[in-house]
Amino acid sequence: MHELGLVSGILETVGKTAREAGASRVVSVSLRIGDMAEVNPETMAFAWEVLREDDPLCTEATMEVAYVHPSSVCLDCGEEFEHDRFHMRCPACGSADTVLVAGREMDIVSMEIEDGT
Repeated sequence: MHELGLVSGILETVGKTAREAGASRVVSVSLRIGDMAEVNPETMAFAWEVLREDDPLCTEATMEVAYVHPSSVCLDCGEEFEHDRFHMRCPACGSADTVLVAGREMDIVSMEIEDGT
């Protein structure tokens, strides 16, 4: 259940950034997570609900997650294509010489805060 560690790190970063900005509270946090990062959405949501209570700035914050589907580029023909987690062979030429270009992201995209004034 690595989601607890992920959420803990996200909340630590968000709390620190919010404090540095003089926030009175964090309203929402937007994340981008690749399908190949192996994050369980239900476990992530549960960890968010539990761990956000540890920081007074984040107790009411919502979490929004955009999941990114995997895509690769073929090193033989240059084709860029989407695929599932297991099938990375180029659909254009059949080559297995491909490189993943999206699908492993784990990014804090933005956060909305209320300032202390």
